[in-house]
This record gives sequence, structure tokens and C-alpha cells, in this order.
Amino acid sequence: MNALSASHSAAEINRPGIPSLRQWMSTLVDYVRSGKPDLTNRQMALMMTVYISSGPHTVRGLAETLHVSKPVITRALNKLSALGYLRRERDVADRRNIFITRTPKGAEFLDAFNLFIAGTARDERTDTPAAERSA
Repeated sequence: MNALSASHSAAEINRPGIPSLRQWMSTLVDYVRSGKPDLTNRQMALMMTVYISSGPHTVRGLAETLHVSKPVITRALNKLSALGYLRRERDVADRRNIFITRTPKGAEFLDAFNLFIAGTARDERTDTPAAERSA
């Protein structure tokens, strides 16, 4: 590494957003290491929107909220439904309407993800060699 690239690297490390990005990186690394299903940002945004915002939620409404097309929501919903994190339910009053609802498994997933964000779900086996952890 030459002096120019070393000073460039030091400047990048001292940028204002780096502490927040390091925390987010730590959260994502812990999440990846957990072995839980990898969700795209769209899938995660859909999950959080359904779980945090009051419903009822429809594909059309979620597409408008996230500023994406209905097919994008449908694809994400297919994956999240297959994982058991969200569920489609017909409106009993008007069978043409389908609502997107929460599931206990989805709530458990987000509770666990919250621990990654809080930094309390760190791998407790850090003193174990990587070869043993993957065995």
C-alpha cells in the first residue's frame, strides 16, 4: 500500500457515517452467521411494514407504501409466505379482497433480528476455531 492509498483509506474511515455503517455491518454479519434465511431488502421492508404499521394490508397498499409494483410485492410475499413469516387471508366480508397478515413465526423472526440490531445476538462461540464452528 502506498502513502496516497493509505491516506485515502484513513480519510474514508473517518467519514461521519462510518460508526452507523459499522453497526449495520455488524448486525448484517451476525445475521448472516446465524443461518437464518437470507431476505432481500425488499422482503425485509415488506416484513417490517406489515409488522410495524397497522393494517389491514393489501398487495396494492403495500406496493404504494414501498413505491414498487404489485408484482414486486407478490414475489416477495411468495417467499415470505413459503417461509411462514406472512400469510394471505381472504376478507370474509368481501371474498375478492386478500389481506396480508402476520404470523407467529414471522414475529419470532423479527424478534430475533431485533437482537442482532441490539448487538445481543452475537456469536457466543468466538473463542472456538472457525473449523470447529462449521463442523
